[in-house]
Amino acid sequence: MNTVNSEELLRVTGLTLAPIGGGPPVLREATLTLAPGRVLGVVGRSGSGKSSLALSLLGHVRPGLERRSGTVRVAGLDPFDRSGARRLRGRVVSFMGQDPAASLNPALRIGDQVVEAVRLRSPGSPGSPGPSDVAGQVRSLLSSVRLPADRAFLRRRPHQLSGGQAQRVALAAALAGSPRLLVLDEPTGSLDAVLAHQMRQLLSELVRDGDRAAVLVSHDPDWVAALADEAIRLEDGRIASSGSPRTVLPVGSHVTASAEREDGEAARTVATKDQGELRVRDLSAAHGRTTVLRGVSLTVPAGTCTAVVGASGSGKSTLARCLVGLHRATRGTAGWRDGPDGPPAASGRGRAVQLVAQDSRGALNPRESVRTALTRPLTGLRGMATTEAAAEAGRILGLVGLAPAFLSRRPGELSGGERQRVNLARALAGAPKVLVCDEITSALDPQIASDVLNLLTSLRRTLGLTVLLVTHDLTEAARYANQVVVLDGGRVIESGPPDRVFARPEHAVTRELVGCSRMSPV
Repeated sequence: MNTVNSEELLRVTGLTLAPIGGGPPVLREATLTLAPGRVLGVVGRSGSGKSSLALSLLGHVRPGLERRSGTVRVAGLDPFDRSGARRLRGRVVSFMGQDPAASLNPALRIGDQVVEAVRLRSPGSPGSPGPSDVAGQVRSLLSSVRLPADRAFLRRRPHQLSGGQAQRVALAAALAGSPRLLVLDEPTGSLDAVLAHQMRQLLSELVRDGDRAAVLVSHDPDWVAALADEAIRLEDGRIASSGSPRTVLPVGSHVTASAEREDGEAARTVATKDQGELRVRDLSAAHGRTTVLRGVSLTVPAGTCTAVVGASGSGKSTLARCLVGLHRATRGTAGWRDGPDGPPAASGRGRAVQLVAQDSRGALNPRESVRTALTRPLTGLRGMATTEAAAEAGRILGLVGLAPAFLSRRPGELSGGERQRVNLARALAGAPKVLVCDEITSALDPQIASDVLNLLTSLRRTLGLTVLLVTHDLTEAARYANQVVVLDGGRVIESGPPDRVFARPEHAVTRELVGCSRMSPV
């Protein structure tokens, strides 16, 4: 642990954030302090106010919210004051969110983006760095996040980077100007097991460098316990407990593949009278001139769940998009068949195969109510009358465990778990045979993620649905899937039951995924 500096870098006093039009606060009278060189861990369930607290340290509030009371001071400055915000953001305090790669400009080369970050976050004249100083700082920043600084790499654009490289470029930009406070909001939440492990190691080194302080928001209690000097736990917007991480956090433990197999047996066993199957044969696809899927073949029998796992960039999401008609395959076939010898059913939106996307917020129109989101596919795709669609929308919402009162709400008024349930309901409105779930729990805390996956199992049982679960969480795959397919470089490198694939992995890539996850082979 770092030595505590008596100087106070961060102070939050009585901070309350609430909806502009009235309603219960999302953050209630939060009070905390943080000294230089210290790391504060922030944990809590989805919707407890963690991200709202993190953003407030930069003077930001989510759309639809306002600061009702309280103050924030970072290095004595008020981030909610325009002058204070200009002096603080990027210079004294820097933010890295769950998808930091999304902060990269897709049209600019990597070198130009890091150069821009250095110039914007450096003090003004006469201390502004010259061209040689900027180039030196760019090389130093990229080196600190273990990236090359040669001309070929600097000339790349974001789409030419792997997921891990894009994350580290975003981190390099966040470190420009040597901020004294890093705010990290689930920075590894969307990464596969290998990349998440690498990023956790890198971030652990960076936040322990010198007198830099950090606020770490994470769903991973083991990482918070290992890194943080102190921790707080939020419940319904209030700080429910604070103190040593070991006393505040429920520290998890490694689980074996066989234990997951036993624990999830009931979740995987679903009886169905449907004899159909989702069949993929020799499927290939490309992004421009780059081939990302290479001859993928798999079969998902009716009523079962197959998990697709693999490192970032292995082709998982492209496979999901091909299955629902959002990405054109260059070769092969994919679709639902009503029997082993039956003709293929039409795929695509509103047909046999429906997508539940990773980004529950981005998948919903922020200006539309839940009622509109559900009735559109009912009237447009299934031809229901308006009154019939309204009644069916309420019924479908009940299937995903939400009350009719949610029909009038908009996405900004929902928690992460509630938004994902609405996305499930919208997919069900198309009366699908198959749900393709693409990383649907990556932004959720473990308890909410478990609730959503248990709901998915319940829907399989009651509706006879077939599920293709794209996930980077091997524990989820072991607990909920009948079969596991491992992708690497766009190819299927291994497949089989979870207890065999995870307990006795045959391929080196699978062994690395298992080794970097919270699961230990037996």
